[in-house]
Amino acid sequence: MKKIFIITGEPSGDVLASKVISKLMNNNPNIKYSCVGGTHLNSLGIKSIFDLKEITYIGFTSVLLNIFKIKDKINKTVDEIIKFNPDILFSVDSPDFTLRVVERVKKINKKIKTIHYVAPQVWIWREGRVKKFKKFLDHILLLFDFEKKYFDKENIPNTFVGHPLLEQVFKEKIDLSNIISKDKKIISLFSGSRSSEVNLLLPILIDFINLMNAKFDNYMFIFHATEENKNFINKKLKNFNLQNINVISDEIIKKQVLIKSIFAVSKSGTVSLEICNARVPSLIIYKMNFLNYFIIKFLVKIKYANIINIINNKEIIPELIQNDCNAKEIYNSVVYFLKNPEMMKKQVNDCEKTLSQIRPKTSSSDEASFVLTKFLVS
Repeated sequence: MKKIFIITGEPSGDVLASKVISKLMNNNPNIKYSCVGGTHLNSLGIKSIFDLKEITYIGFTSVLLNIFKIKDKINKTVDEIIKFNPDILFSVDSPDFTLRVVERVKKINKKIKTIHYVAPQVWIWREGRVKKFKKFLDHILLLFDFEKKYFDKENIPNTFVGHPLLEQVFKEKIDLSNIISKDKKIISLFSGSRSSEVNLLLPILIDFINLMNAKFDNYMFIFHATEENKNFINKKLKNFNLQNINVISDEIIKKQVLIKSIFAVSKSGTVSLEICNARVPSLIIYKMNFLNYFIIKFLVKIKYANIINIINNKEIIPELIQNDCNAKEIYNSVVYFLKNPEMMKKQVNDCEKTLSQIRPKTSSSDEASFVLTKFLVS
């Protein structure tokens, strides 16, 4: 029986991996799996060797403070993979964790085929890493077509599979009456998948909701959470007397709520593509501690944080980063858009033009599972 070991480093990677593996299971049920993953891979019957929360850190200082824990998890993961002896080691995103594991495994057992899904963003910083990847990656699956040139240059086999968040928007009708009220307009809020992100952004978003409630009474604010941080967000919100909020984590419900939203406030990240794909106008926010921000500003070579803005080299979606990421600025920006529907329509149309250039012709997860299948039979 063929075997695949899957490595993820955070909840978003767990979601992406589960989509690919689900397709693979449908086409080939005779594969044995093990993983470092979360609730989505677990729902497929694949048990993680440890809790994903134990390695989900953000920012340089957080990583430094937890460096020995991370090293211990890398060592444990490498040992478990060698014992499992898979035909394929399938790593997804989170390169600072996953690719460190892959590199060490490849040195120990060169027969294990290594495939990485979601290329490290070498077009943002540390382009020199590509030469190193050549030594231990057999194939890399790209989310964006413009990434190919970086890996073709070093003759690293790669396939453009497209971004799974740009696949068909879910259209099945679901009863949302227990979540939203007909007399309220929905504003979707995305505070991040990592607890460190939520800790920073949740208080700001709560202050923003209070500012909105002081002026308006016709909005419902819905936090889109992961299963891992839903209880954490709910616990924090209990300290505030807010009647027009809800927290959801079910993926299907989240898609339906997003489609029905009139606006979204989202932390910078790939989720912004899903928002654009649902044709919902939005605002991007992000904040980190001063030292992490200083290091990032020093190292990165791009002007914008959001992929839509990066591709266009101009601000299509407004970004409130660091000091600008505060309740008052968010409030001012959101109210401005709500009072100017033509601006919201223009943003949606501009985003759709960009998405049409990068949307995969078929399903990203189908394409990725096809590459995995080819390696299993080769």
